[in-house]
Amino acid sequence: MTIREAFLYGRRHLEGLGAAEPALEAEVLLRFLLGWDRAGLYARWDEPVPEEVFARYGALLRERARHRPLHYIVGEREFMGLRFAVDERVLIPRPETEVLVEYVAQWVREQHAASVADIGTGSGAIAISLAHLVPEILVFATDISPEALAVARANAERHGVAPRVHFRAGDLFQALPALWRGRLDVVVSNPPYVPQDQAFLLAPEIREFEPRQAIFVPGDGSLLHRRLIADAATWLRPGGLLAMEVGAGQADAVAGAIEQDGRYGDVLRLPDGVGIERAVAARRRHRAAEGDLRSGRK
Repeated sequence: MTIREAFLYGRRHLEGLGAAEPALEAEVLLRFLLGWDRAGLYARWDEPVPEEVFARYGALLRERARHRPLHYIVGEREFMGLRFAVDERVLIPRPETEVLVEYVAQWVREQHAASVADIGTGSGAIAISLAHLVPEILVFATDISPEALAVARANAERHGVAPRVHFRAGDLFQALPALWRGRLDVVVSNPPYVPQDQAFLLAPEIREFEPRQAIFVPGDGSLLHRRLIADAATWLRPGGLLAMEVGAGQADAVAGAIEQDGRYGDVLRLPDGVGIERAVAARRRHRAAEGDLRSGRK
């Protein structure tokens, strides 16, 4: 069997599974097993596939047939141009999160910010990408899952930013060093935001394999956003930035909660390339502005 024939075999198999991109997945699995880039794969299109490689290919296709996510099978996912190791201990980074990272990186550069806290870091994709993009910053990355932090630490080592990204285990802000209270330039987070009663709407790849505590929350999906809004103001310096990813259709609720809190201003919604609002950001007010707001003065 040639490379081309193996590819067509895999594509048919994945089409039968109902994969969204069967051709791409078949190609990715072949390239993973052969250790070739895309150009190398097509340059050797008519070469025979070694028997042991085809046997492993069949095994991976069977894994995919039980809905195990492609990125867990190959063990990595590209995000912000970097390759992150992923497995069932962490959520797979999504392209929509890049909207959040790009905005925060730009803000950090423009404001000459020096400190960032990534709350609920998972694989470390946000924290590590920011440290990579802005070499001057110090990043704290927290997660309630020690297993997720093990993956994140390995990714920080992989990308050479481990000395500037400090991983700490705990619930939201509880893991941060107390001396940074009121001094952080940025708090950024991609919290769980899928309502638990909507789990049935998600693909089995997500429902059955990705960590539930990184996806689902009770209520309308904004529970963790509201906790972040309530607590971040005590950790941010005046003028500091709070930026959070939101689910499709959640920007109104999250932006409203920020405005209702009263300690933030300059609320901004960040759309993706097709206009879906994927993140909400705001700045911590200065104390004088807070006092004016509470007294009813503009």
